[in-house]
Amino acid sequence: MTHSDIPPAADPVAPTVPAAVIGLDIGGTKTRGVRFEDGTVMADESVGSSNVQNVSREEAALHLAELFARIGGGTVARVYAGAGGIDTDEDAAALAALIAPHVPGARITVVHDSRLLLAAGGASTGVAVIGGTGSAAWGRNSRGEEARAGGWGYLLGDEGSGYWLGREAVRHSLRRMNQGLEPDGLTTALLASCGVDDPNKLIALFHSPDTGRRYWAERARLVVDAAAAGHTASQALVDQAGRDLAALALQTVRKLGIDGPVILGSGLGMNVPRLQESFRAALAAEGITDVRVLEQDPVFGVLQLVAEQD
Repeated sequence: MTHSDIPPAADPVAPTVPAAVIGLDIGGTKTRGVRFEDGTVMADESVGSSNVQNVSREEAALHLAELFARIGGGTVARVYAGAGGIDTDEDAAALAALIAPHVPGARITVVHDSRLLLAAGGASTGVAVIGGTGSAAWGRNSRGEEARAGGWGYLLGDEGSGYWLGREAVRHSLRRMNQGLEPDGLTTALLASCGVDDPNKLIALFHSPDTGRRYWAERARLVVDAAAAGHTASQALVDQAGRDLAALALQTVRKLGIDGPVILGSGLGMNVPRLQESFRAALAAEGITDVRVLEQDPVFGVLQLVAEQD
């Protein structure tokens, strides 16, 4: 799943890193870049997504140019980038080619973003679960074997993700419309957020070229807010998202023959307590109890990954 030369390694106690390292976390809605010098954060900036699964190559290049203008390029020893959709050597090479002009001479490593998450959780073995715009699980055991589940993109999967929650909010609203029911709290919030006055208009909006994966993923917050306010259907959706993410983790754990740790991260994973509770409960029912919620953003796993490369 990942395409770099990182060997299996034990968790380092005090990573030694080159003088200038740039870490990139390229998600479905934004690109975050952190410049480290001697292990210290010197710049931390975010721009729009530069993931070519979500934006055009031209837009991705523009966002990367904006980011490097803010955090500095030039003399950099390493760039370590994690991005969704990095499933082949060709995927990694294409993204590296977009980064390279900004950091001439730097060693560039591109991996799936779940690898950043595991390292940010302080582990070199275990399973990382992405619960953000999309969803995926990736893990590695002490023998260096890797496994993954999900990460197929929103047309084929992404269960438990922000996109999935946004789409399910639309489906919920359309079902109520078909049943002749008045808009409930979730539907009312969704209509207001989308700027339409009738659930029927959601159909055309959903299929419009003006909306897409990021647009609907951003509507996940409406489901989360409604669930917190006691909306039963929204609570069921958030609970199901937690179970779906747990299913990805369980597949990966079993393929690797390990029992943890399982580290949950990204926007939904780190910030929605109800989803976290559902996730933990589903894994506990299968005997997986070493479950952690990431406490720092995945990009800060870069220092450990660079140290593992050395």
